Amino acid sequence: MNRQLFSLVFVCILLLLDVYIFQLIKTLTLSSTETTRRTIHFIYWGINFLTLGGIIFYNFFPADQIPYTFRQFLLTWAFMLYFSKLFGALVLLLDDFIRLCIWIYQKITPNEVSQVVENGKQTLEEIEDDTNKIPRLEFLMKAGVVAMATPLVTMSWGIVSGAHDYTVRKKTLVLPNLPKAFDGIKIVQISDVHSGSFFNKKAVEGGVDLILKQKPDVILFTGDLVNNMAKEMKDYQDIFSKLKAPMGVYSTLGNHDYGDYVRWESVAAKRKNLEDLKQTHGRMGWKLLMNEHHFLETNNEKIALIGIENWGAKGNFARHGDLEKAYQGSQDAPVKILLSHDPSHWDAQVNGSKAHLYKEYYDKMNIQKRAFKDIDLMLAGHTHGMQFGVDTEVFRWSPVKYMYEQWADLYKHENQYLYVNRGFGYIGYPGRIGILPEITVLELKSA
Repeated sequence: MNRQLFSLVFVCILLLLDVYIFQLIKTLTLSSTETTRRTIHFIYWGINFLTLGGIIFYNFFPADQIPYTFRQFLLTWAFMLYFSKLFGALVLLLDDFIRLCIWIYQKITPNEVSQVVENGKQTLEEIEDDTNKIPRLEFLMKAGVVAMATPLVTMSWGIVSGAHDYTVRKKTLVLPNLPKAFDGIKIVQISDVHSGSFFNKKAVEGGVDLILKQKPDVILFTGDLVNNMAKEMKDYQDIFSKLKAPMGVYSTLGNHDYGDYVRWESVAAKRKNLEDLKQTHGRMGWKLLMNEHHFLETNNEKIALIGIENWGAKGNFARHGDLEKAYQGSQDAPVKILLSHDPSHWDAQVNGSKAHLYKEYYDKMNIQKRAFKDIDLMLAGHTHGMQFGVDTEVFRWSPVKYMYEQWADLYKHENQYLYVNRGFGYIGYPGRIGILPEITVLELKSA
């Protein structure tokens, strides 16, 4: 099934949902005047047809010919609208189930059903005259409206407020082998900028200013600077160029940086996009670590930063990272910090607790299956905390936890640490509910 045919089938399914939800609208407007009722019905169907028409338009025209802002608005609105309608449909199904039970009861005991119907009337005055028709329950119809409005309002608030509500999270880690010269070093980690999703430049500038207010000794970025294309950074390169630290700014690539999720005219065009993105890191003054390491030095002592390209153990995410290559030459560093975008890399190769699950990969790459037990700290991102969930000191939950064992905050395995940043930006849904954008501040202490 090609894209256009699939979109038509999908639109037909959504239209059926619209027709079903319309039963709720009709019930709640029964007592309204004819003019009011017609106006409400017109608005309801006007919104639906515009949305469905937009979906068809999106799927019948090349995506690169449609302005990104329009695409983002359309897809976000369509998702919010129909996701909310699903909740209303559940309430309608409950009402229909009750009506079915009454109808069955009516057929079994026809002389007693009138009392059942009257009890089901609640505040609805439109019980049909002496007929066997069973009215919908008004309180359930009102509950259906509330059920639809709640996610719609919540997601709208997540865009207006949550998308740029940057939260500073501070942790202190004790690393026994940390040289005294680095005692108290302050690391700021950011991840998952996804500049192609931004819609509020001033708010992003505020987030960058907040990073600088932490007065970091070094800034580390763990991948996904863009959604797909290097040109997405055009309007934001100057903003992120402001990020400076005494020991430098270092970065690595995430799965979105390779342009794997967009159609390219040729392999050469895709390759050029990646080269352009690498150059963007350089123009901003960021040292991009491509399967390599770099030493931070002070007072004749040093620690190692190891940065690898994306390596994902979950799903079909690319595995461009070569930790063995990046690690070589850093063995003598008393402390090693790894920048690796995908947190699933930690169990699969860094601490090695689940390396046995990836035997096929190790055999294919002709590399030895082993853990890197002397990497003290790994920094990752990738999950965004799914941009939705509950995130408190006493309880933390997001649907993404069912895919990623480590999906937000600090984890420890034996003597190794992993910190998963919740992301600076957003993708898909341009907002956040419960899981706010994060600026991580890690202070390292010696024993």
